[in-house]
Amino acid sequence: MAKKTIQRLMPDHSKIKEQKALKIFGSLLHDANLWHLNRRSARGAFAVGLFFAFIPVPFQMVLAAALAIPLRVNLPLSIALVWLTNPLTMPPIFYGAYLVGVAVLGHEQQPFQFEASWQWLTESISTIGPAFIVGCLVCATVSSIVGYFGIDYLWRRSVNKAWAERTKK
Repeated sequence: MAKKTIQRLMPDHSKIKEQKALKIFGSLLHDANLWHLNRRSARGAFAVGLFFAFIPVPFQMVLAAALAIPLRVNLPLSIALVWLTNPLTMPPIFYGAYLVGVAVLGHEQQPFQFEASWQWLTESISTIGPAFIVGCLVCATVSSIVGYFGIDYLWRRSVNKAWAERTKK
């Protein structure tokens, strides 16, 4: 069941190969293991995709692909999971990451008013930046580990359930 659900939700690999940003990987995209879906490739893809979803940099998909290729995990799944942080979910997720960073570093929460300007960004790097970066790294690492073992558990459970149903018949 887990495999069928994931396959149904995954983007088409031919469309991913045609992405301009992924052209830099050239023939590396032709490795069959990047497109095959099994327990090993799915749990690795969850770890890679969820890690880069919490890293606040542009081109998260390219970074996820750059790590998925040498690790030989499912590329479409890695790239799709990066979109956990999208323009609608970024503000609450990154604010939560900031709060995690505040708690980890033991700092006081700094009041701030977001502005979409270069000046605000350069000024906030020194005030809320350290807590934000640490929080993002902690959230990225924890979500990556939880995703890796979570999908592994769900995959095993699905296989065991299928085997139990087969033996009943």
